[in-house]
Amino acid sequence: MLKTNNRRIFLPAFISPLQENNQAVSDKQFVQPKLDLLQPLRQRLDKIEIQNRKLARFIAKLIPAQCPFERDIMLFGRKIGHIPPMCKLNPLYNELVYLRFRALCYLVDQCGEDIQSYC
Repeated sequence: MLKTNNRRIFLPAFISPLQENNQAVSDKQFVQPKLDLLQPLRQRLDKIEIQNRKLARFIAKLIPAQCPFERDIMLFGRKIGHIPPMCKLNPLYNELVYLRFRALCYLVDQCGEDIQSYC
């Protein structure tokens, strides 16, 4: 307890005691790790090395640049609804986009190819 300007300030109100910190750390130790069944597939996608032109072209054509499911619903020339992009619901979305990016980089850097046709 400190006394300043005739007011008392209790430090424990601002600084958590050591016992609470230790208890919080011990609670985190008992949290069970989440089971990720797709982790091996994610790692396998990340480890794919693109070393030939045919594979890079195949990947760039196979994985779309934009979500193919996003649509505007039109009726009599008026927009009545919108279907949002569903690709981000895909649990492997980030890995596939990164794989496509690596394929395009290979085509540009190693092969000197113009990639505007893939975009």
